[in-house]
Amino acid sequence: MAQKDRKTAKLRGSRTCGYGNAQKHRGAGSRGGRGMAGSKDQKWSWIVKNKPDYLGRKGFKRPKSIVKNHRITNVGYLGRNIDALLERGIAKKEGEKFHLDMTKTGYDKLLGSGSINVPLDIIVFAASPKAIEKINNAGGTVKLSKQSPENESGQISENGG
Repeated sequence: MAQKDRKTAKLRGSRTCGYGNAQKHRGAGSRGGRGMAGSKDQKWSWIVKNKPDYLGRKGFKRPKSIVKNHRITNVGYLGRNIDALLERGIAKKEGEKFHLDMTKTGYDKLLGSGSINVPLDIIVFAASPKAIEKINNAGGTVKLSKQSPENESGQISENGG
Protein backbone atom coordinates (compact mmCIF):
# COMPACT_ATOMS: atom_id res chain seq x y z
CA MET A 1 0.00 0.00 0.00
CA ALA A 2 1.33 3.33 -1.01
CA GLN A 3 1.84 6.03 1.58
CA LYS A 4 -0.67 8.36 -0.08
CA ASP A 5 -3.41 5.69 0.07
CA ARG A 6 -3.30 5.21 3.82
CA LYS A 7 -6.23 6.23 5.97
CA THR A 8 -4.12 8.63 8.03
CA ALA A 9 -3.04 10.50 4.91
CA LYS A 10 -6.55 10.62 3.48
CA LEU A 11 -8.04 11.99 6.67
CA ARG A 12 -5.47 14.72 7.28
CA GLY A 13 -7.22 18.03 7.60
CA SER A 14 -10.54 16.53 8.62
CA ARG A 15 -11.48 17.44 12.13
CA THR A 16 -12.11 13.95 13.54
CA CYS A 17 -9.90 11.68 11.37
CA GLY A 18 -12.61 9.09 10.96
CA TYR A 19 -13.61 8.71 14.60
CA GLY A 20 -16.95 10.49 14.32
CA ASN A 21 -17.49 12.98 17.09
CA ALA A 22 -14.20 14.50 18.31
CA GLN A 23 -15.02 13.48 21.86
CA LYS A 24 -15.04 9.77 20.94
CA HIS A 25 -11.29 9.64 20.35
CA ARG A 26 -10.23 11.75 23.29
CA GLY A 27 -8.91 10.22 26.52
CA ALA A 28 -9.65 6.64 27.50
CA GLY A 29 -13.38 7.04 27.99
CA SER A 30 -14.31 5.67 24.60
CA ARG A 31 -12.53 2.38 25.27
CA GLY A 32 -13.88 1.85 28.79
CA GLY A 33 -10.68 2.83 30.59
CA ARG A 34 -7.03 2.19 29.92
CA GLY A 35 -5.53 -1.28 30.05
CA MET A 36 -7.35 -3.82 32.16
CA ALA A 37 -9.57 -1.22 33.84
CA GLY A 38 -13.16 -2.39 33.92
CA SER A 39 -12.23 -6.04 33.75
CA LYS A 40 -14.80 -6.83 36.45
CA ASP A 41 -17.41 -4.56 34.90
CA GLN A 42 -17.82 -3.49 31.28
CA LYS A 43 -14.97 -5.64 29.93
CA TRP A 44 -16.05 -8.76 31.83
CA SER A 45 -17.18 -10.72 28.77
CA TRP A 46 -13.85 -10.01 27.05
CA ILE A 47 -11.94 -11.21 30.15
CA VAL A 48 -13.97 -14.41 30.41
CA LYS A 49 -13.39 -15.19 26.75
CA ASN A 50 -9.77 -14.13 26.21
CA LYS A 51 -8.04 -14.22 29.63
CA PRO A 52 -9.92 -16.66 31.87
CA ASP A 53 -7.00 -17.00 34.34
CA TYR A 54 -6.52 -13.25 34.80
CA LEU A 55 -8.59 -12.96 37.98
CA GLY A 56 -8.48 -15.16 41.07
CA ARG A 57 -5.80 -16.92 43.04
CA LYS A 58 -3.77 -19.85 41.82
CA GLY A 59 -2.08 -22.51 43.89
CA PHE A 60 -1.54 -22.35 47.62
CA LYS A 61 1.11 -21.54 50.20
CA ARG A 62 2.13 -24.18 52.67
CA PRO A 63 1.92 -23.23 56.34
CA LYS A 64 5.25 -22.17 57.84
CA SER A 65 4.96 -24.88 60.48
CA ILE A 66 5.14 -27.53 57.75
CA VAL A 67 7.92 -26.03 55.63
CA LYS A 68 11.36 -27.31 56.60
CA ASN A 69 14.43 -25.36 55.53
CA HIS A 70 17.25 -27.86 55.71
CA ARG A 71 20.86 -26.77 55.57
CA ILE A 72 22.34 -29.30 53.20
CA THR A 73 25.75 -30.32 51.97
CA ASN A 74 27.00 -32.89 49.49
CA VAL A 75 29.48 -35.72 49.83
CA GLY A 76 31.52 -34.16 47.01
CA TYR A 77 32.00 -31.00 49.11
CA LEU A 78 33.19 -33.07 52.07
CA GLY A 79 35.60 -35.02 49.87
CA ARG A 80 37.09 -31.88 48.31
CA ASN A 81 37.36 -29.87 51.51
CA ILE A 82 38.39 -32.44 54.10
CA ASP A 83 41.70 -30.60 54.72
CA ALA A 84 39.90 -27.33 55.41
CA LEU A 85 37.49 -29.13 57.74
CA LEU A 86 40.47 -30.56 59.64
CA GLU A 87 42.05 -27.11 59.98
CA ARG A 88 38.85 -25.59 61.33
CA GLY A 89 38.44 -28.41 63.86
CA ILE A 90 35.19 -29.66 62.37
CA ALA A 91 36.66 -33.02 61.37
CA LYS A 92 39.13 -35.23 63.24
CA LYS A 93 41.47 -37.85 61.86
CA GLU A 94 41.86 -41.13 63.74
CA GLY A 95 44.06 -43.59 61.94
CA GLU A 96 42.92 -43.93 58.33
CA LYS A 97 39.43 -42.55 58.88
CA PHE A 98 38.09 -39.04 59.33
CA HIS A 99 35.37 -38.43 61.93
CA LEU A 100 32.83 -35.70 61.30
CA ASP A 101 29.85 -34.75 63.51
CA MET A 102 27.62 -32.67 61.26
CA THR A 103 24.98 -32.20 63.95
CA LYS A 104 27.29 -29.62 65.58
CA THR A 105 28.16 -27.78 62.35
CA GLY A 106 24.65 -26.57 61.53
CA TYR A 107 24.07 -28.93 58.60
CA ASP A 108 20.93 -31.04 58.75
CA LYS A 109 21.14 -33.21 55.67
CA LEU A 110 23.78 -34.95 53.55
CA LEU A 111 23.10 -35.42 49.84
CA GLY A 112 24.90 -37.64 47.34
CA SER A 113 26.10 -35.20 44.68
CA GLY A 114 29.79 -35.46 43.78
CA SER A 115 32.36 -38.13 44.47
CA ILE A 116 34.32 -39.07 47.56
CA ASN A 117 37.38 -41.24 47.99
CA VAL A 118 38.32 -40.67 51.66
CA PRO A 119 36.82 -42.85 54.42
CA LEU A 120 34.50 -40.75 56.60
CA ASP A 121 32.60 -41.64 59.75
CA ILE A 122 29.75 -39.13 59.73
CA ILE A 123 27.01 -38.37 62.24
CA VAL A 124 24.16 -36.45 60.62
CA PHE A 125 20.42 -35.88 61.17
CA ALA A 126 19.39 -37.08 57.68
CA ALA A 127 21.10 -38.45 54.58
CA SER A 128 19.94 -39.54 51.17
CA PRO A 129 20.34 -43.20 50.19
CA LYS A 130 22.84 -42.20 47.47
CA ALA A 131 24.97 -40.31 50.00
CA ILE A 132 25.01 -43.30 52.35
CA GLU A 133 25.95 -45.59 49.48
CA LYS A 134 28.85 -43.36 48.38
CA ILE A 135 30.22 -43.00 51.92
CA ASN A 136 30.02 -46.77 52.45
CA ASN A 137 31.78 -47.45 49.12
CA ALA A 138 34.61 -45.13 50.17
CA GLY A 139 35.12 -47.17 53.36
CA GLY A 140 33.23 -44.97 55.79
CA THR A 141 30.00 -45.11 57.75
CA VAL A 142 26.99 -42.86 58.19
CA LYS A 143 25.24 -42.74 61.52
CA LEU A 144 21.89 -40.98 61.53
CA SER A 145 21.27 -39.06 64.73
CA LYS A 146 18.04 -39.78 66.57
CA GLN A 147 17.72 -36.19 67.82
CA SER A 148 16.68 -35.09 64.36
CA PRO A 149 14.39 -32.07 64.34
CA GLU A 150 12.30 -33.68 61.60
CA ASN A 151 11.83 -37.04 63.33
CA GLU A 152 11.09 -36.61 67.01
CA SER A 153 9.85 -40.18 67.36
CA GLY A 154 13.45 -41.43 67.07
CA GLN A 155 12.72 -44.14 64.51
CA ILE A 156 15.76 -43.50 62.34
CA SER A 157 17.98 -46.54 62.28
CA GLU A 158 21.75 -46.69 61.92
CA ASN A 159 23.24 -47.44 58.53
CA GLY A 160 26.87 -48.38 58.30
CA GLY A 161 29.34 -50.38 56.30
